[in-house]
Amino acid sequence: MDSQDRKVVVCDNSTGFVKCGYAGSNFPEHIFPALVRGPVSRSTTKDLTVGDEVSELRSMLEVNYPLGNGIVRNWDDMKHLWDYTFGPEKLNIDTRNCKMLLTKPPINPTKYTEKIIEISGGYVTIQTVLTLYVPSLLTGVAVDSGDGVTHICPVYEGFSLPHLTRRLDIAGRDIIRSVLLLLQGYVFNHPPDFETQEQKLALETKVLVESYTLPDGHIFKVGGERFEAPEILFQPHLINVEGAGVAELLFNTIQAADTDTRSESYKYIVFSGGSAMYPGLPSRLEQELKTGDVEKLSKFEICLGDTPRRKHMVLLGGAVLADTMKDKDNFWMTRQEYQEKGARVLEKLAVTV
Repeated sequence: MDSQDRKVVVCDNSTGFVKCGYAGSNFPEHIFPALVRGPVSRSTTKDLTVGDEVSELRSMLEVNYPLGNGIVRNWDDMKHLWDYTFGPEKLNIDTRNCKMLLTKPPINPTKYTEKIIEISGGYVTIQTVLTLYVPSLLTGVAVDSGDGVTHICPVYEGFSLPHLTRRLDIAGRDIIRSVLLLLQGYVFNHPPDFETQEQKLALETKVLVESYTLPDGHIFKVGGERFEAPEILFQPHLINVEGAGVAELLFNTIQAADTDTRSESYKYIVFSGGSAMYPGLPSRLEQELKTGDVEKLSKFEICLGDTPRRKHMVLLGGAVLADTMKDKDNFWMTRQEYQEKGARVLEKLAVTV
């Protein structure tokens, strides 16, 4: 609550899951799949199902992801997702009497930010910047890898550097597809069949080989495939994607920065997102960096943050920022203020791409 007893809400909208909670909290209040199943008839919203309700039945339903590669693809479905988030099913708040902080990926046009504000009425900030607030950093590099996209984002004094930010369109959903290819010979009626099992695998990383039963009765074993699949983050060519992998992108990003900021950038590399949870990922990335260009890196201390909370770092960073700014009214805006002043409000609040 702020000094006027108004709730201060934080909502992280990512491709795979929505995470929401309150300012100052140490854990998300709710986490649920970013899924929408539209009604049978377009003329009504009856039978519309969202979030957890869809997830329980998704092996039998055709469902929609409002976001793809971190970007909203269907604004109508996104509105349904926010209604579900802020409505009685989850947070149960009156958005007209709350302060709301929402997230967006880096390097997106201002029009994208305007659309989020127009529909939600909340303050919008960049996901990767929030990642650094959890370890109390203002300068460093965020490596954010979720369900739909991976970003390498340098941050200096609390501001992202769009001209240095790099994007890799490989993340959790691509890793799932990679596992499916490695498991050729098994029959999956729907990709969600495997996604459900993949979530269980993520909780059982100490088990090397395990058997799983799909909804249609098929039994399959997963062993080395679960460790081989994330390799596509380092070698995109394995799934016929051109371009550099995450280690090369990270090195190139930091080396392209001003020389006086490189030391802090290498020293404070912070991970966030569900796809950053793979065991050994930080140490593998550090190894790749150190063997890439020994001469250039010999004078730098390289440190990669390996916090167990990195899956929720964006939401937790948002909770830190919202708690710090909750009583500073010039930080926030109302939907009415945006409707009256438009993009000028974004300039005043220093909302950037």
